[in-house]
Amino acid sequence: MSGVAQRYATALFELAEESGAIDAVAAALDAFNGLIKGSPDLARLIESPAFTAEEQVGAIKAVLEKAGISGIAANFIGLVASKRRLFALPGMITAYKRLVAEAKGIVSAEVTVAVAQSAKRVDEIRAALKGVAGKDVDVAIKVDPALIGGLIVKMGSRMVDASLKTKLNSIRLAMKEVG
Repeated sequence: MSGVAQRYATALFELAEESGAIDAVAAALDAFNGLIKGSPDLARLIESPAFTAEEQVGAIKAVLEKAGISGIAANFIGLVASKRRLFALPGMITAYKRLVAEAKGIVSAEVTVAVAQSAKRVDEIRAALKGVAGKDVDVAIKVDPALIGGLIVKMGSRMVDASLKTKLNSIRLAMKEVG
């Protein structure tokens, strides 16, 4: 993550904290991030240096208005556009979400599974990880059929690989050493 993204996110977080709008800003940024991911044209507008600052600001204001995004988040996104920093906006959103999680004492975990999990199973995984971390855990689930079964958990600097694929590979290596 760039230093620019972190500085902007920190400034936004401090402003949102003073205004008591941390969650509202996070929700608005999530909504805008969803728009970016869902629209190749919007993504191109954000990433391309070919557009002038005026074109970017005008287009962004129209998108924000149409999406119903207002307040601190809309003002922030408009400022970023006017400063020609839209290319860093996805990083700013990620950094802001990380600051919110830290402030709330939430740990992030990435769990990779072989097949999609039910909501009940995800809740069980979250509860187990909360027991290990001692804090609330924000779980991001990824599906990778190559695992065959089991799961891989990445939480902070720790990783636990309990996938069937890894276990089968270690058995295969052990068999090669024996024979």
